Amino acid sequence: MARRARPPKDLRDDVRDDVELGDRARVLYGEFYRVVRRIPRGRVLTYGQVAELAGHAGSARAAGAAMRVCKSDTLPWQRVIGKHAGNLGKIAILDPVGGAIQRGLLEDEGVEFSDAGYVRLDLFGWRL
Repeated sequence: MARRARPPKDLRDDVRDDVELGDRARVLYGEFYRVVRRIPRGRVLTYGQVAELAGHAGSARAAGAAMRVCKSDTLPWQRVIGKHAGNLGKIAILDPVGGAIQRGLLEDEGVEFSDAGYVRLDLFGWRL
């Protein structure tokens, strides 16, 4: 019988207490969180880039789900934004309060937004 992957011990500190996750989701989310922890202040990644850097290309929605259930005091969640078009990103939080919080946190770090709410990824995107 194949051995099941065990969730990282530190993951329970990153996921909100009110969220139930299976072992596979915990491992996957932990991989996304490791990438997000590395994003420097004043830089952003898209959900797709987080997934790709974690080794799960094509899993942008799963990266978004991981960001929705993370504890905001353990991860720099605000540094992950949605991909728009070309070289632009945009806050993907549909809740206007949550979106305003994310934008404020990013602006405090020096990330600039266009009048339409876009972030230029060539200027503020993180490159390894």
